[in-house]
Amino acid sequence: MWTANSRFTCNKVKTNPMELKFQPTKEGYYGQFGGAFIPELLHPNVKELEDNYLDIIYSEAFQKEYKYLLDVYVGRPTPLYLAKGLSKKFKASIYLKREDLCHTGAHKVNNTIGQILLAKHLGKKRIIAETGAGQHGVATATVCALMDLECIVFMGAKDIKRQAPNVARMKMLGATVMSAQSGSKTLKDATNEAIRDWIGNPEETYYLIGSVVGPHPYPDMVARLQAVISEEIKAQLLEQTGSENPDAVVACVGGGSNAAGAFYHYLEDESVDLIAVEAAGKGVNSGESAATSQLGEVGVIHGSKTILMQDEYGQIVEPYSISAGLDYPGVGPLHAYLFESKRALFLNATDQEALDAAYELSRTEGIIPALETAHALAALDKMEIKEGQVIVLNLSGRGDKDLETYIEHLK
Repeated sequence: MWTANSRFTCNKVKTNPMELKFQPTKEGYYGQFGGAFIPELLHPNVKELEDNYLDIIYSEAFQKEYKYLLDVYVGRPTPLYLAKGLSKKFKASIYLKREDLCHTGAHKVNNTIGQILLAKHLGKKRIIAETGAGQHGVATATVCALMDLECIVFMGAKDIKRQAPNVARMKMLGATVMSAQSGSKTLKDATNEAIRDWIGNPEETYYLIGSVVGPHPYPDMVARLQAVISEEIKAQLLEQTGSENPDAVVACVGGGSNAAGAFYHYLEDESVDLIAVEAAGKGVNSGESAATSQLGEVGVIHGSKTILMQDEYGQIVEPYSISAGLDYPGVGPLHAYLFESKRALFLNATDQEALDAAYELSRTEGIIPALETAHALAALDKMEIKEGQVIVLNLSGRGDKDLETYIEHLK
C-alpha cells in the first residue's frame, strides 16, 4: 500500500528501487517496452540528457524554481471537483481533477516548465517541440516566451487546420509553427519532422517531447514531471473523503502523459484500478481508429519499443480520431507495459460517444471538456461502477480549442 511517507514524488526519488514493478530499469525498459532506438547522430544528445536529467531535476535550484512556477504561474494545485450530476447518474462519487484550469488550458504545462528549466541548465538556447491538438505547442510557446527562448513547433497540416485557435495562440506567443506535410499530416508526422530538425541542430537545440513517448529518458522524465497530478489527487482525496485512494482513476490515452501523471502514485497499489481510454474513431475495426492496444503489435516508433499500429510489412498504419491529441499510432512504453501486465484496463470510445459525453458534461456540470478528455468521460458508461464507489477522472484539458468541432456536431 502507498502511504503518505512512501510516495514516489518528483522531489524525493532519484532512482528506481528494484521492488517497484512499474518503474523503468536504468536502460529505460518497462518490461520489454522502452529503451532508446535512435540514429547514431542522436546518441550525444540523448546521452547528455540521460546522464544529467535526474541530478538536475532533483537539485535544490531546479526544485525551488519549478515549484514556484507551478504555484504562481500554472495555478497549482488544480481543484479536485466532485461532479454532482455525474455522481447522481452513477450513484457514486465522481471526482474531476481539473487540469483544464492550468494556465494554457491543459496538463501539458506541467511538463514544459520542467523540461525548459532543464534545457536552460544544459545551456540550450533553442527549443523545438511537436504537437497534435496544439496544447503541448501552446504550453511550450508559453514557457519559451517566459524564459526568452527561441521556439519552433512542428504540427501536422491537418491538425493546423482543425486546431486553428491553438495555432493562433502559438504564433501570438512568438513561436514559429512548422507544418508537417507528409503522411497523414498529424502528430506522427510532426514528430518525424522535429526529430529531423534535432539531428540537424544538435548543439544548441533541446527537443521538448510532450508525452511519455520517445527514447529513454523521455518517458520516465515526462512521467515524473506530470506526477504532480496524482500527488495532488492523493492529498485532496484524503482531505475530502478521509482516504488517499479512490476505487479507480480514469484518463484518456494517446501517447499517454496525462494518464501517466494521474496514475503515477497509484501504479504500485493494485487496490486502485487504472482505466486507460483510447480513441476508437469510427469503430475499433472500422479501419479508422486509434485504439492502439486493440489494433497494435510490438514494434519501434520514435525511438522506443512499444505497441503500435502497423501492417503485415511493419509499416505504420495511419491512425484516426476526431481528437487531434489522440490520433497517435503508438502508446508510451509505460502504458504498453500496463496493458501487457493487465495492471490497467484499456477501454475505448468512438467519436460519437466522445461528443455525446462532452455535451453531457457541459450541460450537467457547466464544464466544456477537450475532445481528448471527452473520451475518458464516455468510458464511465462502459465501466462497472458500483454504488458508492469513488472514481477520479483526469479532466486533462478545456474544450475551447474544439469549439468548431463541437458546433459542427451540435444537436
